[in-house]
Amino acid sequence: MPRKLSNALSHKTVLSAKPGRHADGGGLHLLVKETGARSWVYRFMLKGKSRDVGLGAAGQGGISLSAARDLALALRLKVKAGIDPLDERQREASAALASAQAEQIAGITFKAVAVAYMGTNEASWRNDKHRQQWRNTLESYVYPVMGELPVADIGTAHVLKILEPIWQDKSETASRIRGRIETVLDAAKARGYREGENPARWRGHIAQILPARSRLTRGHHPALPYEALPGFFGALRSRSATAALALEFAILTAARTGEVLEAVWHEVDLDKAIWTIPAARMKGGKEHRVPLSARALEILREVEPLGSETLFCGSGGGKLSSMAMAMLLRRMHDADLKGGGAGYFDPKAKRLATPHGFRSSFRDWADERTGYPHEMKEMALAHTIGNKAEAAYRRGDMFDKRRRLMADWATYCASDGAAGAKVSPIRGAAA
Repeated sequence: MPRKLSNALSHKTVLSAKPGRHADGGGLHLLVKETGARSWVYRFMLKGKSRDVGLGAAGQGGISLSAARDLALALRLKVKAGIDPLDERQREASAALASAQAEQIAGITFKAVAVAYMGTNEASWRNDKHRQQWRNTLESYVYPVMGELPVADIGTAHVLKILEPIWQDKSETASRIRGRIETVLDAAKARGYREGENPARWRGHIAQILPARSRLTRGHHPALPYEALPGFFGALRSRSATAALALEFAILTAARTGEVLEAVWHEVDLDKAIWTIPAARMKGGKEHRVPLSARALEILREVEPLGSETLFCGSGGGKLSSMAMAMLLRRMHDADLKGGGAGYFDPKAKRLATPHGFRSSFRDWADERTGYPHEMKEMALAHTIGNKAEAAYRRGDMFDKRRRLMADWATYCASDGAAGAKVSPIRGAAA
Protein backbone atom coordinates (compact mmCIF):
# COMPACT_ATOMS: atom_id res chain seq x y z
CA MET A 1 0.00 0.00 0.00
CA PRO A 2 1.55 3.34 -1.07
CA ARG A 3 2.61 5.70 1.66
CA LYS A 4 0.41 8.79 2.05
CA LEU A 5 2.16 12.04 1.53
CA SER A 6 2.07 14.61 4.31
CA ASN A 7 3.82 17.96 4.12
CA ALA A 8 6.04 16.67 1.29
CA LEU A 9 6.87 20.13 0.02
CA SER A 10 9.06 22.80 1.53
CA HIS A 11 9.31 26.52 0.99
CA LYS A 12 12.45 25.96 -1.06
CA THR A 13 10.76 23.28 -3.19
CA VAL A 14 7.85 25.57 -3.93
CA LEU A 15 10.26 28.12 -5.39
CA SER A 16 12.54 25.66 -7.24
CA ALA A 17 10.28 22.81 -8.37
CA LYS A 18 10.39 22.02 -12.09
CA PRO A 19 7.35 22.00 -14.43
CA GLY A 20 4.75 19.43 -13.47
CA ARG A 21 2.41 18.53 -10.60
CA HIS A 22 3.95 18.16 -7.16
CA ALA A 23 1.89 16.63 -4.34
CA ASP A 24 2.18 17.89 -0.75
CA GLY A 25 -0.35 15.46 0.71
CA GLY A 26 -3.99 15.71 1.77
CA GLY A 27 -5.03 16.65 -1.77
CA LEU A 28 -2.84 19.76 -2.02
CA HIS A 29 -0.76 20.06 -5.20
CA LEU A 30 1.68 22.57 -6.61
CA LEU A 31 1.34 23.10 -10.37
CA VAL A 32 4.34 24.46 -12.23
CA LYS A 33 3.95 25.40 -15.91
CA GLU A 34 6.70 25.47 -18.53
CA THR A 35 6.67 29.27 -18.24
CA GLY A 36 7.56 28.97 -14.58
CA ALA A 37 4.14 30.14 -13.39
CA ARG A 38 3.11 28.37 -10.16
CA SER A 39 -0.26 27.79 -8.54
CA TRP A 40 -1.94 25.76 -5.81
CA VAL A 41 -4.63 23.17 -6.56
CA TYR A 42 -6.72 21.08 -4.20
CA ARG A 43 -7.83 17.72 -5.62
CA PHE A 44 -10.74 15.88 -4.00
CA MET A 45 -13.00 12.91 -4.62
CA LEU A 46 -16.75 13.27 -4.23
CA LYS A 47 -19.40 10.81 -5.40
CA GLY A 48 -16.75 8.79 -7.21
CA LYS A 49 -15.48 11.76 -9.23
CA SER A 50 -12.13 13.49 -8.97
CA ARG A 51 -12.18 17.28 -9.24
CA ASP A 52 -9.67 20.12 -8.86
CA VAL A 53 -10.18 23.46 -7.15
CA GLY A 54 -7.74 26.25 -7.81
CA LEU A 55 -6.50 28.01 -4.67
CA GLY A 56 -4.44 30.78 -6.19
CA ALA A 57 -0.88 31.67 -7.23
CA ALA A 58 2.15 30.09 -5.51
CA GLY A 59 5.76 31.11 -5.30
CA GLN A 60 7.18 34.62 -4.93
CA GLY A 61 4.36 37.02 -4.09
CA GLY A 62 1.73 34.24 -4.08
CA ILE A 63 0.04 32.14 -1.40
CA SER A 64 2.56 30.68 1.01
CA LEU A 65 2.88 26.94 1.60
CA SER A 66 1.43 27.14 5.11
CA ALA A 67 -1.54 29.21 3.92
CA ALA A 68 -2.16 26.77 1.07
CA ARG A 69 -2.21 23.88 3.56
CA ASP A 70 -4.77 25.75 5.69
CA LEU A 71 -6.98 26.30 2.64
CA ALA A 72 -6.69 22.64 1.68
CA LEU A 73 -7.65 21.59 5.22
CA ALA A 74 -10.77 23.76 5.15
CA LEU A 75 -11.81 22.25 1.83
CA ARG A 76 -11.19 18.69 3.11
CA LEU A 77 -13.60 19.34 5.96
CA LYS A 78 -16.26 20.54 3.49
CA VAL A 79 -15.81 17.52 1.26
CA LYS A 80 -16.06 15.27 4.31
CA ALA A 81 -19.39 16.97 5.07
CA GLY A 82 -20.60 16.26 1.52
CA ILE A 83 -20.14 19.82 0.22
CA ASP A 84 -18.74 20.23 -3.29
CA PRO A 85 -16.29 23.17 -3.11
CA LEU A 86 -16.63 23.85 -6.85
CA ASP A 87 -20.43 24.04 -6.71
CA GLU A 88 -20.20 26.25 -3.65
CA ARG A 89 -17.78 28.57 -5.42
CA GLN A 90 -20.06 28.80 -8.46
CA ARG A 91 -23.04 29.62 -6.26
CA GLU A 92 -21.08 32.33 -4.50
CA ALA A 93 -19.91 33.75 -7.82
CA SER A 94 -23.49 33.77 -9.15
CA ALA A 95 -24.73 35.48 -6.00
CA ALA A 96 -21.98 38.08 -6.25
CA LEU A 97 -22.81 38.71 -9.91
CA ALA A 98 -26.51 39.02 -9.13
CA SER A 99 -25.73 41.44 -6.32
CA ALA A 100 -23.54 43.52 -8.61
CA GLN A 101 -26.21 43.54 -11.31
CA ALA A 102 -28.89 44.52 -8.80
CA GLU A 103 -26.71 47.36 -7.59
CA GLN A 104 -26.16 48.50 -11.16
CA ILE A 105 -29.87 48.30 -12.01
CA ALA A 106 -30.72 50.25 -8.86
CA GLY A 107 -28.83 53.16 -10.38
CA ILE A 108 -30.84 53.12 -13.65
CA THR A 109 -33.60 55.71 -13.39
CA PHE A 110 -36.89 55.99 -15.26
CA LYS A 111 -35.61 59.15 -16.97
CA ALA A 112 -32.47 57.38 -18.17
CA VAL A 113 -34.55 54.61 -19.77
CA ALA A 114 -36.98 57.11 -21.29
CA VAL A 115 -34.18 59.20 -22.81
CA ALA A 116 -32.54 56.07 -24.22
CA TYR A 117 -35.85 54.84 -25.64
CA MET A 118 -36.57 58.16 -27.37
CA GLY A 119 -33.06 58.34 -28.75
CA THR A 120 -33.45 54.90 -30.30
CA ASN A 121 -36.99 55.23 -31.66
CA GLU A 122 -37.81 58.86 -32.41
CA ALA A 123 -36.35 58.67 -35.94
CA SER A 124 -39.25 56.38 -36.87
CA TRP A 125 -41.93 58.69 -35.41
CA ARG A 126 -44.22 60.65 -37.72
CA ASN A 127 -43.06 64.21 -37.25
CA ASP A 128 -41.28 66.74 -35.06
CA LYS A 129 -44.50 67.55 -33.20
CA HIS A 130 -44.89 63.94 -32.06
CA ARG A 131 -41.26 63.85 -30.88
CA GLN A 132 -41.67 67.14 -29.03
CA GLN A 133 -44.89 65.97 -27.37
CA TRP A 134 -43.09 62.91 -26.02
CA ARG A 135 -40.37 65.06 -24.46
CA ASN A 136 -42.71 67.79 -23.20
CA THR A 137 -45.23 65.49 -21.50
CA LEU A 138 -42.52 63.45 -19.78
CA GLU A 139 -40.69 66.56 -18.60
CA SER A 140 -43.86 68.33 -17.44
CA TYR A 141 -45.77 65.48 -15.80
CA VAL A 142 -43.65 62.35 -15.37
CA TYR A 143 -40.08 63.30 -14.46
CA PRO A 144 -41.08 65.49 -11.47
CA VAL A 145 -42.74 62.44 -9.88
CA MET A 146 -40.54 59.51 -10.85
CA GLY A 147 -37.83 60.67 -13.23
CA GLU A 148 -35.03 60.02 -10.73
CA LEU A 149 -36.52 56.87 -9.20
CA PRO A 150 -34.96 53.50 -10.06
CA VAL A 151 -37.00 52.14 -12.96
CA ALA A 152 -37.10 48.77 -11.17
CA ASP A 153 -39.04 50.35 -8.29
CA ILE A 154 -41.80 52.10 -10.28
CA GLY A 155 -45.21 50.92 -9.11
CA THR A 156 -48.89 51.64 -9.56
CA ALA A 157 -48.87 54.32 -6.88
CA HIS A 158 -46.30 56.34 -8.84
CA VAL A 159 -48.31 56.05 -12.07
CA LEU A 160 -51.55 57.10 -10.36
CA LYS A 161 -49.83 60.07 -8.70
CA ILE A 162 -49.20 61.38 -12.22
CA LEU A 163 -52.49 60.44 -13.86
CA GLU A 164 -55.17 61.09 -11.24
CA PRO A 165 -54.75 64.90 -11.04
CA ILE A 166 -55.22 65.29 -14.81
CA TRP A 167 -57.40 62.32 -15.78
CA GLN A 168 -60.67 64.27 -15.72
CA ASP A 169 -59.63 67.72 -16.98
CA LYS A 170 -56.91 66.70 -19.43
CA SER A 171 -58.07 63.23 -20.34
CA GLU A 172 -56.46 63.05 -23.79
CA THR A 173 -53.10 64.22 -22.47
CA ALA A 174 -53.37 61.88 -19.49
CA SER A 175 -54.19 58.92 -21.72
CA ARG A 176 -51.15 59.59 -23.90
CA ILE A 177 -48.92 59.97 -20.86
CA ARG A 178 -50.13 56.63 -19.51
CA GLY A 179 -49.29 54.99 -22.82
CA ARG A 180 -45.83 56.55 -22.87
CA ILE A 181 -45.08 55.43 -19.32
CA GLU A 182 -46.20 51.91 -20.24
CA THR A 183 -43.92 51.92 -23.29
CA VAL A 184 -40.88 53.07 -21.31
CA LEU A 185 -41.48 50.47 -18.60
CA ASP A 186 -41.87 47.74 -21.23
CA ALA A 187 -38.55 48.82 -22.72
CA ALA A 188 -36.97 48.66 -19.26
CA LYS A 189 -38.27 45.12 -18.73
CA ALA A 190 -37.00 44.03 -22.15
CA ARG A 191 -33.52 45.24 -21.17
CA GLY A 192 -33.66 43.39 -17.87
CA TYR A 193 -33.96 46.52 -15.71
CA ARG A 194 -37.24 45.49 -14.05
CA GLU A 195 -39.48 42.46 -13.54
CA GLY A 196 -43.17 41.76 -13.09
CA GLU A 197 -46.30 43.31 -14.59
CA ASN A 198 -46.34 46.79 -16.05
CA PRO A 199 -48.03 49.14 -13.53
CA ALA A 200 -49.11 51.51 -16.32
CA ARG A 201 -50.94 48.77 -18.26
CA TRP A 202 -54.51 49.82 -19.08
CA ARG A 203 -56.41 46.58 -19.61
CA GLY A 204 -56.97 44.66 -16.42
CA HIS A 205 -55.09 47.19 -14.30
CA ILE A 206 -55.42 50.98 -14.61
CA ALA A 207 -58.81 50.42 -16.27
CA GLN A 208 -60.01 49.01 -12.95
CA ILE A 209 -59.06 52.23 -11.18
CA LEU A 210 -59.69 55.12 -13.60
CA PRO A 211 -62.72 55.60 -15.89
CA ALA A 212 -62.30 55.03 -19.62
CA ARG A 213 -61.90 58.14 -21.75
CA SER A 214 -65.12 57.32 -23.58
CA ARG A 215 -66.98 57.98 -20.33
CA LEU A 216 -65.39 61.39 -19.86
CA THR A 217 -67.21 64.35 -21.43
CA ARG A 218 -64.04 66.38 -21.75
CA GLY A 219 -62.13 63.94 -23.92
CA HIS A 220 -63.44 65.44 -27.17
CA HIS A 221 -62.67 68.72 -28.90
CA PRO A 222 -65.58 71.10 -28.29
CA ALA A 223 -67.16 72.04 -31.63
CA LEU A 224 -69.35 74.88 -32.82
CA PRO A 225 -72.71 73.61 -34.15
CA TYR A 226 -72.61 73.68 -37.94
CA GLU A 227 -75.77 75.83 -37.98
CA ALA A 228 -73.74 78.62 -36.35
CA LEU A 229 -70.89 78.42 -38.88
CA PRO A 230 -72.15 81.07 -41.34
CA GLY A 231 -72.49 83.66 -38.59
CA PHE A 232 -69.10 82.78 -37.15
CA PHE A 233 -67.53 82.90 -40.59
CA GLY A 234 -68.82 86.41 -41.15
CA ALA A 235 -67.15 87.56 -37.91
CA LEU A 236 -63.96 85.68 -38.78
CA ARG A 237 -63.64 87.25 -42.24
CA SER A 238 -63.92 90.71 -40.72
CA ARG A 239 -60.51 90.12 -39.12
CA SER A 240 -57.32 90.56 -41.10
CA ALA A 241 -54.76 88.89 -38.80
CA THR A 242 -52.77 85.94 -40.13
CA ALA A 243 -54.28 83.74 -37.42
CA ALA A 244 -57.76 84.55 -38.80
CA LEU A 245 -56.70 83.56 -42.32
CA ALA A 246 -55.09 80.37 -41.00
CA LEU A 247 -58.23 79.42 -39.04
CA GLU A 248 -60.45 80.12 -42.03
CA PHE A 249 -58.19 78.00 -44.23
CA ALA A 250 -58.27 75.18 -41.68
CA ILE A 251 -62.07 75.26 -41.58
CA LEU A 252 -62.41 75.34 -45.37
CA THR A 253 -60.06 72.37 -45.81
CA ALA A 254 -61.36 70.42 -42.76
CA ALA A 255 -57.68 69.87 -41.93
CA ARG A 256 -56.14 69.41 -38.53
CA THR A 257 -54.67 72.62 -37.12
CA GLY A 258 -51.20 71.09 -36.88
CA GLU A 259 -51.32 70.17 -40.57
CA VAL A 260 -52.18 73.77 -41.44
CA LEU A 261 -49.57 75.38 -39.20
CA GLU A 262 -46.78 73.14 -40.51
CA ALA A 263 -47.79 73.39 -44.18
CA VAL A 264 -45.07 74.70 -46.51
CA TRP A 265 -45.36 76.17 -49.99
CA HIS A 266 -43.86 73.29 -51.95
CA GLU A 267 -46.86 71.19 -50.83
CA VAL A 268 -49.25 73.51 -52.68
CA ASP A 269 -50.05 73.63 -56.41
CA LEU A 270 -51.95 76.87 -56.84
CA ASP A 271 -52.61 76.25 -60.53
CA LYS A 272 -54.25 72.89 -59.88
CA ALA A 273 -55.76 74.01 -56.56
CA ILE A 274 -54.29 71.06 -54.64
CA TRP A 275 -52.56 70.91 -51.28
CA THR A 276 -50.69 67.63 -50.80
CA ILE A 277 -49.81 66.83 -47.19
CA PRO A 278 -46.93 64.34 -47.00
CA ALA A 279 -47.38 61.07 -45.14
CA ALA A 280 -44.80 62.07 -42.51
CA ARG A 281 -47.09 64.84 -41.25
CA MET A 282 -50.34 62.90 -41.35
CA LYS A 283 -51.82 61.22 -38.31
CA GLY A 284 -52.62 58.12 -40.37
CA GLY A 285 -49.17 58.02 -41.94
CA LYS A 286 -50.51 58.32 -45.51
CA GLU A 287 -50.23 61.16 -48.01
CA HIS A 288 -53.40 63.25 -48.16
CA ARG A 289 -54.50 65.42 -51.09
CA VAL A 290 -56.77 68.34 -50.24
CA PRO A 291 -58.84 70.03 -52.97
CA LEU A 292 -58.74 73.81 -52.48
CA SER A 293 -61.92 75.80 -52.89
CA ALA A 294 -61.90 79.22 -54.56
CA ARG A 295 -61.85 80.97 -51.18
CA ALA A 296 -59.02 78.74 -49.89
CA LEU A 297 -56.97 79.75 -52.95
CA GLU A 298 -57.75 83.43 -52.27
CA ILE A 299 -56.35 83.06 -48.76
CA LEU A 300 -53.14 81.49 -50.03
CA ARG A 301 -52.64 84.22 -52.65
CA GLU A 302 -53.16 86.79 -49.91
CA VAL A 303 -50.42 85.35 -47.66
CA GLU A 304 -48.04 84.32 -50.47
CA PRO A 305 -46.34 87.76 -50.71
CA LEU A 306 -45.25 87.47 -47.05
CA GLY A 307 -42.41 85.25 -48.25
CA SER A 308 -42.54 82.77 -45.36
CA GLU A 309 -41.49 79.15 -45.77
CA THR A 310 -44.73 78.08 -44.12
CA LEU A 311 -48.12 79.09 -45.50
CA PHE A 312 -48.93 81.09 -42.39
CA CYS A 313 -46.16 82.84 -40.49
CA GLY A 314 -46.05 84.40 -37.05
CA SER A 315 -45.01 87.93 -36.21
CA GLY A 316 -41.38 86.86 -35.85
CA GLY A 317 -41.27 85.33 -39.31
CA GLY A 318 -41.40 81.68 -38.21
CA LYS A 319 -44.44 79.43 -38.40
CA LEU A 320 -47.60 80.56 -36.65
CA SER A 321 -47.92 79.50 -33.01
CA SER A 322 -50.21 76.60 -32.19
CA MET A 323 -51.99 78.88 -29.71
CA ALA A 324 -52.67 81.65 -32.24
CA MET A 325 -55.95 80.19 -33.51
CA ALA A 326 -57.20 79.26 -30.04
CA MET A 327 -56.50 82.76 -28.69
CA LEU A 328 -58.20 84.34 -31.72
CA LEU A 329 -61.26 82.17 -31.12
CA ARG A 330 -61.29 83.22 -27.46
CA ARG A 331 -61.13 86.91 -28.42
CA MET A 332 -63.93 86.50 -30.96
CA HIS A 333 -66.03 84.70 -28.37
CA ASP A 334 -65.54 87.48 -25.81
CA ALA A 335 -66.32 90.14 -28.42
CA ASP A 336 -69.51 88.37 -29.46
CA LEU A 337 -70.66 88.13 -25.84
CA LYS A 338 -69.98 91.83 -25.30
CA GLY A 339 -72.00 92.61 -28.42
CA GLY A 340 -75.00 90.75 -27.06
CA GLY A 341 -74.34 87.53 -28.96
CA ALA A 342 -74.36 83.98 -27.65
CA GLY A 343 -70.64 83.41 -28.08
CA TYR A 344 -69.12 80.34 -29.67
CA PHE A 345 -69.90 77.44 -27.36
CA ASP A 346 -70.24 73.73 -27.88
CA PRO A 347 -73.73 73.31 -26.32
CA LYS A 348 -73.14 69.65 -25.47
CA ALA A 349 -69.76 70.06 -23.81
CA LYS A 350 -70.75 73.49 -22.44
CA ARG A 351 -67.29 74.73 -23.33
CA LEU A 352 -65.80 77.16 -25.78
CA ALA A 353 -65.38 75.66 -29.25
CA THR A 354 -61.85 74.80 -30.35
CA PRO A 355 -60.15 75.18 -33.75
CA HIS A 356 -59.87 71.41 -34.06
CA GLY A 357 -63.59 71.10 -33.33
CA PHE A 358 -64.49 72.63 -36.69
CA ARG A 359 -63.70 69.23 -38.23
CA SER A 360 -66.68 67.92 -36.27
CA SER A 361 -68.75 70.87 -37.49
CA PHE A 362 -67.87 69.94 -41.05
CA ARG A 363 -68.77 66.29 -40.51
CA ASP A 364 -72.12 67.15 -38.89
CA TRP A 365 -72.96 69.48 -41.80
CA ALA A 366 -71.98 66.86 -44.37
CA ASP A 367 -74.12 64.23 -42.60
CA GLU A 368 -77.16 66.43 -42.07
CA ARG A 369 -77.20 68.66 -45.14
CA THR A 370 -75.66 66.66 -47.98
CA GLY A 371 -76.04 63.34 -49.70
CA TYR A 372 -72.33 62.65 -50.12
CA PRO A 373 -71.36 59.04 -49.27
CA HIS A 374 -69.83 58.10 -45.95
CA GLU A 375 -66.44 57.09 -47.35
CA MET A 376 -66.06 60.42 -49.15
CA LYS A 377 -66.62 62.34 -45.92
CA GLU A 378 -64.13 60.09 -44.15
CA MET A 379 -61.55 60.77 -46.85
CA ALA A 380 -62.15 64.51 -46.61
CA LEU A 381 -61.19 64.24 -42.94
CA ALA A 382 -58.23 61.97 -43.77
CA HIS A 383 -59.66 59.22 -41.60
CA THR A 384 -58.43 55.67 -42.08
CA ILE A 385 -61.04 53.38 -43.63
CA GLY A 386 -62.15 51.12 -40.80
CA ASN A 387 -63.44 48.30 -43.00
CA LYS A 388 -60.36 46.24 -43.95
CA ALA A 389 -62.05 44.66 -46.96
CA GLU A 390 -63.14 48.03 -48.31
CA ALA A 391 -59.69 49.51 -47.70
CA ALA A 392 -58.04 46.61 -49.55
CA TYR A 393 -60.07 47.19 -52.72
CA ARG A 394 -60.17 50.99 -52.76
CA ARG A 395 -57.35 52.41 -54.87
CA GLY A 396 -58.40 56.02 -55.45
CA ASP A 397 -59.09 58.89 -53.06
CA MET A 398 -62.30 60.20 -54.72
CA PHE A 399 -60.44 63.45 -55.26
CA ASP A 400 -62.63 64.97 -57.99
CA LYS A 401 -65.79 64.17 -56.07
CA ARG A 402 -64.26 65.56 -52.89
CA ARG A 403 -63.56 68.80 -54.75
CA ARG A 404 -67.31 69.29 -55.16
CA LEU A 405 -67.86 68.44 -51.49
CA MET A 406 -65.33 71.04 -50.31
CA ALA A 407 -66.73 73.65 -52.70
CA ASP A 408 -70.20 73.09 -51.23
CA TRP A 409 -68.73 73.39 -47.73
CA ALA A 410 -67.07 76.71 -48.62
CA THR A 411 -70.34 77.98 -50.05
CA TYR A 412 -72.20 77.03 -46.90
CA CYS A 413 -69.65 78.66 -44.62
CA ALA A 414 -69.82 81.91 -46.58
CA SER A 415 -73.63 82.01 -46.62
CA ASP A 416 -75.47 84.43 -44.34
CA GLY A 417 -77.35 81.57 -42.70
CA ALA A 418 -79.05 78.39 -43.82
CA ALA A 419 -82.71 78.51 -44.59
CA GLY A 420 -84.71 76.71 -42.02
CA ALA A 421 -81.68 76.05 -39.82
CA LYS A 422 -82.50 74.95 -36.32
CA VAL A 423 -79.89 76.62 -34.14
CA SER A 424 -79.55 75.10 -30.70
CA PRO A 425 -79.84 77.64 -27.90
CA ILE A 426 -76.36 78.15 -26.50
CA ARG A 427 -76.63 81.44 -24.61
CA GLY A 428 -75.67 81.09 -20.97
CA ALA A 429 -73.55 77.98 -21.31
CA ALA A 430 -70.41 78.08 -19.19
CA ALA A 431 -67.03 78.44 -20.93
